[in-house]
This record gives sequence, structure tokens and C-alpha cells, in this order.
Amino acid sequence: MQRRHGAGDSGGHDAEQRRRIAVEAARLISEQGIRDYALAKRKAAERLGIVTDNALPKNAEIDEALREHQRLFDGGDQPLRLRRYREAAREALLFFARFDPRLVGAVLDGSADRHSAICLHLFCDEAESVARFLDEFAIPYQTGERTLRQSRQIERACPVFTFSADDIPVDVTVLLVAWQRQAPLDRSGEKPMQRASLAALDALLAGAT
Repeated sequence: MQRRHGAGDSGGHDAEQRRRIAVEAARLISEQGIRDYALAKRKAAERLGIVTDNALPKNAEIDEALREHQRLFDGGDQPLRLRRYREAAREALLFFARFDPRLVGAVLDGSADRHSAICLHLFCDEAESVARFLDEFAIPYQTGERTLRQSRQIERACPVFTFSADDIPVDVTVLLVAWQRQAPLDRSGEKPMQRASLAALDALLAGAT
């Protein structure tokens, strides 16, 4: 039976509820490949019978629970998979060198699972240049759009190209050249997104050997 919790509940109880939702959301993300954290939270809360928005965890809590889930249930395969994805990401950075690419997302932060894509930011004021580049190499792709925030007040809809390379999905977001100076805000909206150049990825790979 569902319970509705009011404002009078203790902080400890709210923290426990947030933790339960974070753990369930992490499981859904890892096992079902859900990439929309807001959707994962809602589905987790529904499965647990929690109907108050006050108990929803922050994205950072989801990330922490996701790493814990991977350590517990995917500890044997995940490091090898992460290494493979990072090596493939290196090839992708080389391939898109003319667009001064940066690696972002789960492959960079180490939380990549079997559903993850290699996520890149390319810098170009005309997305058509990226489309022509992919066409030049006869790479079939799909297009889309996502909204990124440069600050809490400034956001922009950015073109997205997705394709597969050696059975690994690649997700490319095209940003204006002016955005090279400052990374968009991360999922939590509290700090700039972590991103890495080819040199930084090489250092990461060397440190993991």
C-alpha cells in the first residue's frame, strides 16, 4: 500500500527514502539502460510506493548508488569493459580531431556499463560540417537534439549525431566554438561537466595500466 509522507517527517526518514529510491534507480539504469535520471527516479519511486517529491534523491546520489551497484553486481566485467570503451573513445577523439573533441559522460567518469555510449563534445559553429564529415566516411547516423546549460540562466539546444563503431554506440553533441572555454553544467546543474582531451584520456589510460 502506498504511503504519503508529510512535511512533519524527520530528516532521517527522508534520507532513508532518498537512499532507497537512489538504489532502485541505479538498478534500473544499470539493468535497463535508462539514461534519463528524472525518469529513473520516478520509476524507482513508483516501484517502491513512494509518492512524495520530497524524497527524490539528487543526481549525485544516483551516481553514487550506481557505482555501488556496479561494484556489487558487475565488478568482474566492468573494469575490462571500461578499458575497451576508453580505448574506443581514444580512436573517436582521433577521428574527430578537426573538431577539437572532448570526452564526457560515463566512459570518462568510470561508470560506463553495457548500455553506455561513448559521449563526445565537438566544437563547430555549423553542425552541417559534422554531418558532411560523417557522410565523407560513409558512416550512417541518426540526428537529434539535446539541451545543455552553460549557466543556470543560459541554455542552448545542441545538435546530436549518434552512430555505432565496432558495436559500441557513439553519441556526439555539437557545441558552439565559444563553449570551449567553459564546459556545460553537469546533470546536477551545480558544476561544470567533467571533460577530457585526447592527452587527458591518454594519461587516464596510462594510469589504469
